[in-house]
Amino acid sequence: MSGLLIRNAYVIDPLAGIRGEIMDIAILDGKIAEGAGSGCEVIDAQGCLTLPGGIDSHSHVSGTKVNFGRYMSPEDMRAGRTSRRGVMHVTSGYSVPTTFGNSYRYSAMGYTTVLEGAMAPLEARHTHEEFTATPHQDMMANTLFDGNWSVMEAVRDKDLRRTAAVVAWTLAAVKGFAIKLTNPGGTEAWGWGEDLHSIHQQVPNFGVTPAEIIGTMIRANELLDLPHSVHLHCNNLGVPGNYQTTLETIDLAPDLNSRRQSLYLTHVQFHSYGGTTWRDICSKSEDIARAVNNRPQVAIDMGQIMFGRTTTMTADGPMEWRLYMLHHNKWSNHDVELETGSGIIPVYYSRKSLVNCVMWAIGLELALLVKDPWQCMLATDNPNGAPFVKYPEIIALLMSRKFRDKEGEKIDPRTGHYVPLFSLDRELDWYEIAVMTRAAQAKALGITRIGKGTLTPGSEADVAIYPLDPADLDPAIDFEQVMAGFARTRYTIKRGRVVARDGEVIVEGANSTVWTRANVPPDMDLSADREFVKKFEQYYTVRMRNYPVQDVYLPRGVRIDTEVSP
Repeated sequence: MSGLLIRNAYVIDPLAGIRGEIMDIAILDGKIAEGAGSGCEVIDAQGCLTLPGGIDSHSHVSGTKVNFGRYMSPEDMRAGRTSRRGVMHVTSGYSVPTTFGNSYRYSAMGYTTVLEGAMAPLEARHTHEEFTATPHQDMMANTLFDGNWSVMEAVRDKDLRRTAAVVAWTLAAVKGFAIKLTNPGGTEAWGWGEDLHSIHQQVPNFGVTPAEIIGTMIRANELLDLPHSVHLHCNNLGVPGNYQTTLETIDLAPDLNSRRQSLYLTHVQFHSYGGTTWRDICSKSEDIARAVNNRPQVAIDMGQIMFGRTTTMTADGPMEWRLYMLHHNKWSNHDVELETGSGIIPVYYSRKSLVNCVMWAIGLELALLVKDPWQCMLATDNPNGAPFVKYPEIIALLMSRKFRDKEGEKIDPRTGHYVPLFSLDRELDWYEIAVMTRAAQAKALGITRIGKGTLTPGSEADVAIYPLDPADLDPAIDFEQVMAGFARTRYTIKRGRVVARDGEVIVEGANSTVWTRANVPPDMDLSADREFVKKFEQYYTVRMRNYPVQDVYLPRGVRIDTEVSP
């Protein structure tokens, strides 16, 4: 591969400790290098903001529930349509675009790596097929274990090694990346028409509690030395007063890993509600942020909502039922055998709704109140809070109090009584935004080991050059330029190739799928375990030998191997 030299770049690279320096970046054979060689292509960045490629650490872009969201909402698929031009395929969809639509929009914004937030193991093949049709982003899949019968039985028996063995076998079988728990125990309870309202309430028929599932899975995760921590969607999502459940969950997190946090809490905006009903819902972001500030072993993402229409989709089936009872809109629930479930419903977040305005404020408050940006990542739980194309607007809101106040004038005037947002002076700077959109994600996901999230020599040459001059731009005042700049890169570079220029994709892509294999000793190998095999014979609709995802589904797979800790 020929070399590439980026000159005069205003570089911020938090993992390398670079806070804003004019420098050159050399790329050779798809990697950041000391030099690019003679005759290389040269790009003059002209002092523009240059960052490692963006990383979305929680998004729903691929898989069966995403696809169901597409065909249950034809009105959404009629939005966001683009015609074929150059190498770009026809696309459609706004909140739930086609795979190519997702990829092109991420590329225009400078994002090169995406974590799919929830993959049902039994339905993994569909997810991987859509990964291969998302051409310009390297993909990973959180793998759902929240209602896994074998996990809950091992937790009940207080058998840590068997819990870890189930995780190891499943991740290897479905080519998954990390452990995902969604409303742990609650989704299984929903299969029996129930839900769990406390982390100390027992799952029907299994005799375990969410607290026990979470605690055991954290320890199993560390026993397997997986790159990412447990990725947790807390119980009681979207319920007034649920902040107490979130605080109790944060208290469960031990400090077990020196390289990253031990627990990642996702879309925490949806878990930070005070009050007792929708009539008195209020922000408890200060309590949640205080708990996170006191627990460096915990990382969160915002789960920011933005006004407008979108589609909610989650493995939290009972939550979607509650949402349906509020909106009486189209609705879907789905059970995935011995593993998990899902629900889907289109929604509209309105500036006229006090509840929606409180939700909007809470996400921003979390990002402004968590002191360390390495502990709070920018995300919308795409598309649940909003489509990811809203990220530039969220960045501008975090960097400009003036913009927040201006937006505050457009929403329900009662909002200020229920939230602290408009008393917060903090405005994030360029460095903090770089942390919250790529460096913190790379650290939390454990993918610095494969060269993600930094521009140091030897790392992957994923680079985003934005038409923004930090030396001549005040984001607190020029927030409209900030929004426009983060929406369309001048150049998005993936593994040393310019894949997008001025927001237009110019080459065909060839992404990779990153997955994890934990190598276990013989006593933890479940491939011939009689009890484990019996589960498939008695309860699953597929035989055990037909369950694993074949290598052909990952034409460009990148495997991270780990070893069981002694």
